[in-house]
Amino acid sequence: MIRDYFLYPGRGLRVAMATPAMGRRRTASCLRTAVFLFLVTFVWLQLHVASLSGSRQVPGSETPEGNDSTAAILSMVPQVLHKFLTPKPRNNSHALGGSNASDSGSAAQSGASGRGALNISDIRRNIERYNDLQQVLNEELFGPVQNDSLIIVVQVHTRIIYLRHLIVSLAQARDIDNVLLVFSHDYYDEEINELVQSVDFCKVMQIFYPYSIQTHPREFPGESPGDCPRNIKKEQAKEMLCNNALYPDLYGHYREAKFTQTKHHWWWKANRVFNQLEVTRNHTGMVLFLEEDHFVAEDFIHVLRLMERTCHTSCDRCNILSLGTYLKTYNYYGDSKKKEAQKALKRHQSFSPGSIPPSWSFQILPTLYQHYQKAEVTPWISSKHNMGMAFNRSTWQDIRHCAEFFCTYDDYNWDWSLQHISQGCLNHKLYAMVMKGPRVFHIGECGVHHKKANCESTAVISKVQQVLKYASKHLYPNYLTLTVTNTNKKQKLRKGNGGWGDLRDHQLCINMTRVGR
Repeated sequence: MIRDYFLYPGRGLRVAMATPAMGRRRTASCLRTAVFLFLVTFVWLQLHVASLSGSRQVPGSETPEGNDSTAAILSMVPQVLHKFLTPKPRNNSHALGGSNASDSGSAAQSGASGRGALNISDIRRNIERYNDLQQVLNEELFGPVQNDSLIIVVQVHTRIIYLRHLIVSLAQARDIDNVLLVFSHDYYDEEINELVQSVDFCKVMQIFYPYSIQTHPREFPGESPGDCPRNIKKEQAKEMLCNNALYPDLYGHYREAKFTQTKHHWWWKANRVFNQLEVTRNHTGMVLFLEEDHFVAEDFIHVLRLMERTCHTSCDRCNILSLGTYLKTYNYYGDSKKKEAQKALKRHQSFSPGSIPPSWSFQILPTLYQHYQKAEVTPWISSKHNMGMAFNRSTWQDIRHCAEFFCTYDDYNWDWSLQHISQGCLNHKLYAMVMKGPRVFHIGECGVHHKKANCESTAVISKVQQVLKYASKHLYPNYLTLTVTNTNKKQKLRKGNGGWGDLRDHQLCINMTRVGR
């Protein structure tokens, strides 16, 4: 017999005797209710899981729409530093450039300020004034530059968006207040100047490359109307009597100013910092070279100092320190074999909140920092070790003595030219100490060689922020373990990439070394 219990309002609990027909109807009703509740619960769980999956974003994976937005990136930056990322409203009449801006060949993709009143003569006068003044900003707050102070030199063109993020990353670095930060510009822009001069966390200096395309738009070293077109044949060039008809590069092409400028600028700023500034006259410490589209980890100064000390004790031949690498993809499982990695991948398909599945393909993966104390000693290779590289005056003097090797090598890349020096001129070749876990990242989506539809993308910046967030517990190592790469293999002298056959480029470059204080 079936008993049903009913609770009547105000009457307490009553027991009712049920007939078989009543029981069947009640059972069917209960089943329908149970099925309905199951369906509702199932749908709710699916929606909840989807919501969790969307919010638990994997570092470096394809981010959902908005996850690499300005708001998302700002959320990972301390509020006090937002000022460096937020452009000030500007009146275009006070900004740089006029028609001259287009002559630089890159203003349209720069993200720099609007165009305005300054003409070429004004810009030249301002550049000369800055270079003559050699003013060190914030010196009264942080004290004078010491002989062993770290000097960081940033090569700046026009990509102000990336420069903003580099400055934010520098601001968060430990011991940045002891640094002299030198910004070397090949493009004069008031908005960029305001940004640089707003840096308040260390000593700052600006230097300006005086032979830029911007300041020489219709004459060498810019594009002169009398120059030979790039692809014209040498015999045709002779008939045209164009300026550089006798000096095509080794591939038969004539110079393009937009490519030659980068090598000129790099060589000029190195000579300027080591040999022409009064503030560095007696400097014997490290000089670190960065570019506007780099991003640094908060412990990069700590690591650089640690590398420097390790050189003195364990690697006499190391004369370049490299904080960045160009690994396209680093296996999440470090040095494990492929099969082991695949097995581990299956084990980690379901991951707990806060863990990182090994599924993304950004250049540097978070667990690379499990090798946080490891560094490699290897012959310096231009394509691998040119990012975040540092050396001292002793190494520079060796390089400078090979100025003609650098300046006459038919390659428009400064790093390939430095490689040429190492292989063919230096008594002591360039040897690098390279961190396994990089402290300098490349965040630029576009450059000299590559252009994309969106050159101001912040997706890579977001990924780098996530890498450093998840790698934070591995930063600030106490010591380094060195791995020495086999160096017995003799390297063959490489044929240059061309673009540097014009004798005027050779002479301009060599003259930069002859100019002293």
